[in-house]
Amino acid sequence: MENTKLPMVETQMMIRKPVAIVFEAFIDPAVTTKFWFTKSSGKLEPGRTVTWGWEMYNVASDVRVKEIIPNEKISIEWDNTPGTTTTVDFEFTALTTDTTYVVIKNYGFHQTGDELIEAIKDNTGGFTTVLDGLKAWLEFGIELSLVRDKFPNTPQK
Repeated sequence: MENTKLPMVETQMMIRKPVAIVFEAFIDPAVTTKFWFTKSSGKLEPGRTVTWGWEMYNVASDVRVKEIIPNEKISIEWDNTPGTTTTVDFEFTALTTDTTYVVIKNYGFHQTGDELIEAIKDNTGGFTTVLDGLKAWLEFGIELSLVRDKFPNTPQK
């Protein structure tokens, strides 16, 4: 059970596509690589651990799939901050047959003080960027390269 008193990042966006298409965009790396990471060791499946990579930054993250409820929820644990893991829930609500509301919640932060503020700020911005890229890709077929361009002063391949 989620403790709402703990620090949590929450971002959201309406996507003008059916819930099954939006849900699959997070399950299938062939789609997810169009708006988020550049490489994955496989599709998300309950109990499976996959590795997501951002090749331009030479960074990878192990992702353990905790739960999948088709077209409703994906829950993962990942090590996006070295030495710590957090939980990310992707929640999908069909508003109409052609629109989906996506909410991303990230919680379980281990940092305190200024480090916690920085982690919340970074993850809020990161997941907002993911949703912006998702919207552009699914609604308009445009790959905006938002994640690649977020940190242009970072050495890239």
